[in-house]
Amino acid sequence: MSLEDARKRREAPLDTPTTLGSNAIKDISAALTVLLADVFALYVKTKNFHWHISGPHFRDYHLLLDEQAAEIFAMTDDIAERARKIGGTAIRSIGHIARAKHIADNDADFVTPDDMLAELKEDNLALTQRLRQTRNISDEHGDVASASLIENWIDQAERRIWFLFEATRRA
Repeated sequence: MSLEDARKRREAPLDTPTTLGSNAIKDISAALTVLLADVFALYVKTKNFHWHISGPHFRDYHLLLDEQAAEIFAMTDDIAERARKIGGTAIRSIGHIARAKHIADNDADFVTPDDMLAELKEDNLALTQRLRQTRNISDEHGDVASASLIENWIDQAERRIWFLFEATRRA
């Protein structure tokens, strides 16, 4: 392949076959990109807290956060592949994630376990809102496949919220 052929291939527009219109592809893939950035940010934060949690409930919280991180990470490929299936693009770099995400980082040297769990609960609540927004966009364009995936992720996020809430409740 010549350099010119390679350049043309790189510059060729995506032409993934789909029955969704160009506005639907643009709107849904943009929403999925932001969702994917937030999911990656929440994954890294959850792993950060998993690695740095301490205290009398260390084992329980350490295992809970590892389980939640794995569940969150499992979403990433499905989100990116959904964007590609409809003819859009996905996150391309850490910088792309940083520009698109809404989940705030926490780089503090020490965070109490209660504060970690409370912060993750709030972040999962925010993610649930982003999921609902993305589902609404999918519904507006008749993209039932994206909506169906998102419904399962909402249920998973609500379960994480419930666990984080209950773990920090004082009886």
